Amino acid sequence: MNTTLKKRYIQIYEDVKNDIIAGIYLVGSKLPSKRVMAEDCGVSLITVEHAYELLLEEGYIISKEKSGYYVTFDAENIYGGANSSDTPHIDYVNPTPYFRVDESYVNQALAGKFRDEELSFNIYAKTARRVLSEYGEELMLKTPGSGALILREAIARYLARSRHIYASYDRIIIGSGAEYLYGLIVQALGRNIIYAIEKPCYEKITQVYLAGGVKLERLSLGLDGIEHGALWASHAKVLHISPYRSYPSRITASAAKKREYISWSEEKDAIIVEDDAESEFTPSRKPEETLFSLDRQGRVIYVNTFTKTISPSIRIAYMVIPKELTDLFREKTGFYSCPVPAMEQYILAQLINNGDFERHINKVRRNRRREKCTTD
Repeated sequence: MNTTLKKRYIQIYEDVKNDIIAGIYLVGSKLPSKRVMAEDCGVSLITVEHAYELLLEEGYIISKEKSGYYVTFDAENIYGGANSSDTPHIDYVNPTPYFRVDESYVNQALAGKFRDEELSFNIYAKTARRVLSEYGEELMLKTPGSGALILREAIARYLARSRHIYASYDRIIIGSGAEYLYGLIVQALGRNIIYAIEKPCYEKITQVYLAGGVKLERLSLGLDGIEHGALWASHAKVLHISPYRSYPSRITASAAKKREYISWSEEKDAIIVEDDAESEFTPSRKPEETLFSLDRQGRVIYVNTFTKTISPSIRIAYMVIPKELTDLFREKTGFYSCPVPAMEQYILAQLINNGDFERHINKVRRNRRREKCTTD
């Protein structure tokens, strides 16, 4: 795609999105037609079409056949507590899943449909040989407790250029899988507060928190994230969510819901754990918007893993700590040694720094877009 075209439709998307959030376009109001918007902006119809597609994907607008595009983002529902008409779904015991598992997705995964998500073994092996040659005996040395500096710096640069997440390397912690990092979160934030998770959610999330000795609330998911009533009725001080395709429901939080989560954390003086696994593979033309990038008060801990984007055998995950919590994590968990071998960390850093990792991500995303177009 032409770079200028890409920048232009992203700019139109950003301008319209900001106008919607600011209330210039109210919920239920109609957007200018693609033709009118194209004339006003001095661009082609296809450019506006791409911009409107992004707004559709993220839940800012809907399309009505033969009528046009209408705003669905409702700022009124982002702020304040639960409505009296809401029936919160909160429990403290093992629940029956509120949502049926997306069996079609699970069956496709078992059949190997998503094997293209794994990085080529040849690329990994070539990188491993290069790392052995370049670093030699340095790979035998112990890395810092938060992880090898070379990897944390590589991740920081990658997040800045690809996810609009800006954090220095000293706020990044490397772990052997996301479960290890969940455990660190409990140790840093404490066991004497209530934690909340989505209902349903990935079962290991539940198991790790219960093993950590915390009290858990389970908040039922609606069509675009945790139900409004359940969220605002919660007594949790830590909310663990997967805004992008929560497993097993495959529900993705809308733009309004993401901002509601941020508003909830501010009003409740709570912390959000944003579990962002798999979001790199969005079929969208732009990266998924993260809660971490929306947060202005240092209330979001960002967690991601390379298990999905490289291979299930790569047990490397990382979390980004907000500046406001850095000292707390250093005090409570800084004594731990990094559990990931230096060799694996250096290989991953090389894959990120030489561009192989992002080329792989972009290839999978292009394939997903083609599949989406075919099924549509």
